[in-house]
Amino acid sequence: KTEEKLIAATNKLEKAGTAADDSERAKKVFQSKAEDDEKRIINLEKELKEAREKAEAADASYDETAKKLAGCDSDLERAEERADVGETKITELEEELRVVANNLKSLEVAEEKANQREKSYKEQIKTLTAKLKQAEARAEFADKSVQKLQKEVDRLEDELVGEQDKFKAITEELEQTFAEMSGY
Repeated sequence: KTEEKLIAATNKLEKAGTAADDSERAKKVFQSKAEDDEKRIINLEKELKEAREKAEAADASYDETAKKLAGCDSDLERAEERADVGETKITELEEELRVVANNLKSLEVAEEKANQREKSYKEQIKTLTAKLKQAEARAEFADKSVQKLQKEVDRLEDELVGEQDKFKAITEELEQTFAEMSGY
């Protein structure tokens, strides 16, 4: 009977030893897993911080681009106003030129006075023509300015779209990171 108790006690001891070994192995596995998880959490936090910094930089770049775009819009409006003023001046000068031509025709009756006045009118015509050319040049310059501003607006819009795409990519990356973090 004592032998049976001894055998039973020995069996229990072996089972307890095996269970202790199994527990020790499980403990090591869980410790290793916990260390890996800690490292992954640290890396994810670092990635999150970098993603936030990128998002802030993208926001700042977007704001700056929006300000530039607003400035270009303002410049474009002023250029269009100058072009309109130039066109009005051209119309006025053309009307003035017609008046001068009509006056010349009516004054041809008195030849002596007409010749003297004709010289005066020719000078006025030269001046008006010069003014007309200047106005046309200003209008052409205004048109070129509008084209330049439009190109700049287009470039800024392209830049804005690029920045928005970058921001979208960063946002998606952030959302993916958050999804991964919340999955753990």
